[in-house]
Amino acid sequence: MRVLLDESVPKAFGFSLAPHFVRTAQAAGFGGLLNGELLAALKAADYEVLITFDQNLPYQQNSNLPVPVVVLRAKNNRIETALRFVPEVLALLAAPLKPGVIVLDSDA
Repeated sequence: MRVLLDESVPKAFGFSLAPHFVRTAQAAGFGGLLNGELLAALKAADYEVLITFDQNLPYQQNSNLPVPVVVLRAKNNRIETALRFVPEVLALLAAPLKPGVIVLDSDA
């Protein structure tokens, strides 16, 4: 699956999502794009899912989301916190996903 990490997600998180094709927004050339622009750009570039810590991103868009947006909800976005989500994210990526919001909550 082609996965894009929003700027709020630590780059190192992507290494834990093998064998999926993972890029950061910056590496994909999308750094600094506003949320609506980012969603349009990732869809045009054939990314299949966006992962973010930005809890507001999916709700700031007035139209339907073009891809699934996985929101990691936690107290912070440090790599140690992000890594707690790896098993759940890998399980999600193993199944077909529909466009929309998927919220994963941290236990800590």
